[in-house]
Amino acid sequence: MDRRQALTAAGGLVTGAFLPLAGASRTAASAPDAEPALAAASEYTNPVIWQDFADIDVIRVGATYYASASTMHYSPGAPVLRSYDLVNWEIAGHSVPVLDFGAKYDLNGARGYVRGIWASSLAYRPSNRTFYWLGQIDFARTYVYTATAVEGPWNRLTTISTPYYDAGLLVDSDDTLYVAYGNTTISVAQLSPDGRNQVRTQQVFTTPSSVGTLEGARFYKINGQYYIFLTRPANGQYILKSSSGPFGPYTMRQVLLDLRGPIPGGGVPHQGGLVQTQGGAWYYLAFVDAYPGGRMPALAPVTWTPDGWPVVQLVNGAWGTSYPHPAVPTPPRQVTPLIGVDTFDGTTLKPRWEWNHNPDNTKWSVDNGLTLRTATVTNDLYWARNTLTHRIQGPTSTATVQLDHSAMRDGDRAGLALLRDSSAWIGVKRDGGATRVVMVNRLTMDGNWNTTGTGTEVASAPASGGRIWLRATADIRPGTARPGTFSYSTDGTTFTRLGPAFSMGNDWRFFMGYRFALFNHATQALGGAVRVTRFELSTP
Repeated sequence: MDRRQALTAAGGLVTGAFLPLAGASRTAASAPDAEPALAAASEYTNPVIWQDFADIDVIRVGATYYASASTMHYSPGAPVLRSYDLVNWEIAGHSVPVLDFGAKYDLNGARGYVRGIWASSLAYRPSNRTFYWLGQIDFARTYVYTATAVEGPWNRLTTISTPYYDAGLLVDSDDTLYVAYGNTTISVAQLSPDGRNQVRTQQVFTTPSSVGTLEGARFYKINGQYYIFLTRPANGQYILKSSSGPFGPYTMRQVLLDLRGPIPGGGVPHQGGLVQTQGGAWYYLAFVDAYPGGRMPALAPVTWTPDGWPVVQLVNGAWGTSYPHPAVPTPPRQVTPLIGVDTFDGTTLKPRWEWNHNPDNTKWSVDNGLTLRTATVTNDLYWARNTLTHRIQGPTSTATVQLDHSAMRDGDRAGLALLRDSSAWIGVKRDGGATRVVMVNRLTMDGNWNTTGTGTEVASAPASGGRIWLRATADIRPGTARPGTFSYSTDGTTFTRLGPAFSMGNDWRFFMGYRFALFNHATQALGGAVRVTRFELSTP
């Protein structure tokens, strides 16, 4: 069952893999750049990013690699990752600054869980030195955003009435913009020279019933041939090739099916993109289903057959857990780690953070510390605005938060959650002038993402003073149910376990993996606030 069926109806995850030929930097591929590449003596380990970045689109611009990913209901959306070697990545920005697609993305009378930013496309257009992001929202229409630097500002260029489902954007060698898209029936659209309108669209391929569903299009021109790279969710990858132009006809070849992946207990690497290094080598950056953590990027080298089909290089019949490091020039600098300490210095959030739905920007601020003022009166965390999330680092990691709760008011709840469709948290409750640190579990949603449980307090302790340290540790290795545990400290050094282990769910249908989440909401009246002065994500 594909994502569109799962989300419009509502229920598998399989495992898989094998692969054939390659991709470009999302502009038409040509001869390798004349840049010195260093011999790669070391090896890298998969997954190259053990955090939740799915539906990857990857490109190279000069000596820099960029990747985009799905974020569903999180805001800002469509993160742009940056790398100089395809192995070490940082989050540089977001292509969609705010999900201004309707009130449900504001948690304002409606909710947008598991909607929003799905598989979309990132491209670079050399003629105007501009990055393009393109994606459809809610099966209704397609949005295009542009920026001259991935850090932003990103601005909406246009809205197109055709919803390009799981789109792949190609900047052809003559600067024409094409979009490959669709589910099972694959189409190609041509855009106007300014990228604002659709000029033409045409069905180019119908998936054979023996294959089933194909989606997740990525569009390339390589050595004069047009390729549409497609996924069979969630256990296969196929590729279409045309020698006659972007509108086909296309022939199909299987790239991988039921290939053993590099994460024990995880799925088949699939639904990613192809990219060429400066030295001419090709790589496939896919993701691996690995719940409860999400979908983790994995990298493998690709070679080409003499007649122009890609082949993924395997290790003992599987996607390798390690390969020789790509031979690339020495990076100009080290990328910013995806883990570590954030003291919320400056006046803006770092791009590692995303809100659960759009925030109320009048109720939070960063000024050498993060202030969260209550933005919602509710007893349901899933309805609470201004919940700030951070991806979990696998296979296990710990988040520690220093929280000043002295400005909380009666009825307020603030803390650190393991957030998904089944959630738990540790935090502070202020009631009747008394403050307690509590552990709460049994926050649940059903398959339509309606709340079915608002939480049960299962442990508590008195909280004196105005400052506390909260800690959550998450084991996100895929397979059987994995534990999340909570503890607290009054001095930042000695931590006391609070409550039982929380069993994290690993159902794939929520798509996004568990996240650490900072929250502060009221149950009686607005006006309270907390201040987070330090967040640390660490691994054993």
